Amino acid sequence: MSTAGVSGLLFISMIALGAPVLAVGIQRARVPEVVIEIVAGIVVGPSVLGWVKIDQPVALVALLGLAFLLFLAGLEVDLKVITPSRLRAPLFGYATSLLLGSGAGFAFHAAGWVRSPLFLAITLSSSSLGLVAPVLADASQSKTLFGQLTIAGATLGEFGAITLLSLFFSATRAGTISNLVTFGIFGVAAAVVGLTLSRADRSVRLDALVTRLQDTTAEIRVRFAVVLLVGFVALAAKIGLQIILGAFLAGVILNIVDRDAASHPLFRTKLNALGYGFLVPVFFVSSGVQFDLTALTHSPSALARILLFLLALLTSRGAPAALYVRTVGRRGAVAAGLLQATSLPVIVTAASIGVAIHAIRAVTASALVAAGLLSVLVFPAAALAVIGAGRPERGEPRVAAPEADHPPTRTGRRRATGSASSSADSQQAVSKSLPVRTDPSRPRRTQSHRLAMAAQSVLATRLLQEDA
Repeated sequence: MSTAGVSGLLFISMIALGAPVLAVGIQRARVPEVVIEIVAGIVVGPSVLGWVKIDQPVALVALLGLAFLLFLAGLEVDLKVITPSRLRAPLFGYATSLLLGSGAGFAFHAAGWVRSPLFLAITLSSSSLGLVAPVLADASQSKTLFGQLTIAGATLGEFGAITLLSLFFSATRAGTISNLVTFGIFGVAAAVVGLTLSRADRSVRLDALVTRLQDTTAEIRVRFAVVLLVGFVALAAKIGLQIILGAFLAGVILNIVDRDAASHPLFRTKLNALGYGFLVPVFFVSSGVQFDLTALTHSPSALARILLFLLALLTSRGAPAALYVRTVGRRGAVAAGLLQATSLPVIVTAASIGVAIHAIRAVTASALVAAGLLSVLVFPAAALAVIGAGRPERGEPRVAAPEADHPPTRTGRRRATGSASSSADSQQAVSKSLPVRTDPSRPRRTQSHRLAMAAQSVLATRLLQEDA
């Protein structure tokens, strides 16, 4: 490894260390770590200071970071959400996103900004589950109907964009029929691996061996996860598919196989530590280093591209959320649309792929990434404002939010529960939760009913005190 490569990794590691500290310092601004890492990469890259360049060592670690990012995204997919009843509206919404994105793609193609309208349509149809899930968890909306619809839509946006990018823009540039055959072979291989791992998980001897080695220096579960990830990435690259599909599918398979975490509660934490503690930040900072800021500043239409791409992203992913109005009301649909339009990791990935296969120019890729950065900065905060603003619509009572669960994610931190402060936060979240339509035939409790129940409660308390 060259001295320049070591110096580049040192700068990137220092940025990765300082990003979460800075994010905490400007917590009121709600700036995610991802944005800070990319912006810092732009500053230290050739566009500004020129301290870091993407050489072979940095590129290799960044590639591993991309693979691990999609692997962890696959692990975040909640399979309980993927049911026919919950997917009906999100599926129609995603199909609508592709249609709207195609219209934007042809418009930008006519303007000479993109070479492949389909590529831009798929990119604009993407969402970021890893960024949406923490926002919903912090607002105590993850388990509500609004939260489940939004998570389902974000899951489809992420998985659909990754799948379609691999299908239509493979590394071999073969025909669509050939790609479909390759895709089918890859799916069969994934199914075989999943079934084999499910059966192996039932072996008592194997389970005892893995349990004995999981928390030693062997870290056997982590090593197995890495082998599964690298294996699927290598298989995808070998048959001509994008490696992002292999990485994402490896995470989904591990999520299916590893459902019972009672015997290994620290396994997911270790994977998050390896990915978010080292590899993933290198990818995001490297994306900032590769950001062509000079092309944006010297092109008269570059700033216009950023705003138009942001508007196209909001239209493509936000407008289809109107299908949720009957379920969660107008404000709920607006908030869901804003969260579904929040997208950065897939856009960064797609931009790098588009430049490599000459589907888009470098200046267009930079404008797309800049639009993704703005979506992360603006849309989640706007969605939270919509969730907490205004009164319920007539006939739509507020719904108490369930117990908040705060899994450790890319942009969210686990919050303590059970204390007085967290109880107060939960009560505030309940008072701000979204209205949803309920069954009108269900009887409501009147004021007299509430007074009667309160009187009975007081009487029972007095009787218990007399008995004592």
